Amino acid sequence: MLVPFAVAATPAAAATTPQVSCTSAKAGLAGKLQQHITAALANRKGTVAVGLHDRSTNTTCTLRSTKAYDSASIVKVTVLATLLWDAKKHNRLLTQRESDLATAMITKSDNAATTKLWRQLGVSKVKGFLTAAGMTQTKPGADGYWGLTQITVRDEQRLLALLTARNSVLSDNSRAYTLKLMGKVISSQRWGTPAGAPSSVSVHVKNGWLSRSTHGWRVHSVGTFKGGGRDYTISILTHGNSTMNYGVTTIQTVARAIHKDLVPTTASTRRYTPTSTPKEAFPAVPTA
Repeated sequence: MLVPFAVAATPAAAATTPQVSCTSAKAGLAGKLQQHITAALANRKGTVAVGLHDRSTNTTCTLRSTKAYDSASIVKVTVLATLLWDAKKHNRLLTQRESDLATAMITKSDNAATTKLWRQLGVSKVKGFLTAAGMTQTKPGADGYWGLTQITVRDEQRLLALLTARNSVLSDNSRAYTLKLMGKVISSQRWGTPAGAPSSVSVHVKNGWLSRSTHGWRVHSVGTFKGGGRDYTISILTHGNSTMNYGVTTIQTVARAIHKDLVPTTASTRRYTPTSTPKEAFPAVPTA
């Protein structure tokens, strides 16, 4: 039985405090998550969208789930999924070239590798995968600008769900391959949603950032987490950040609250602390 939970904000806070909606089959969990995510976002500037789903407790939290953001490097997971989906359709394995490009694209966020795969696939195949995946709110970037693909938390959560459970869109080998690469992201790019994850939980992550004249810095992080009796995915998208680090801090504050509530541990348990100097490749975008 899902138990919805929402806290009514005071009149003074209603205009500025984001309202997170949570449901859970576990008594008390929805209310705890809603309270702590809302507190983590208090006084943070910018526009933040949050998605959380835990299969083990049938827990879901959403905030601005259909709000569109420029993808930056987050779209690289979709590019890899499209490549694997297309290979499955033709009953073939990835070539060594494709495997090398995919590895660089995910583990190092290599932009040149992404552009090569994006051009190889073409927008039509990307759209084909999006349709098959039910990611109807995602719009591929025009004129080769994959970093300007429009994404939503709802669709990113759908993609993560495909990667973490058996389905007819991606083969088991494809899912395992993608998660393997997301688990090998270089340390300077393992910031964001992994923040605060306990050592008992496996971490798979992809991040992105991008600065433009409108909406300032876009800073995003998506991740899958399994262990400690939990199996959950987190997507956090932001824009309107004054700096990249400001957006990273917002994401990591929310992530720490989620991990703490989903996987309570003793005080002595080690929780993941991301690098203090986060880095991510900067995708090409139009100058105008």
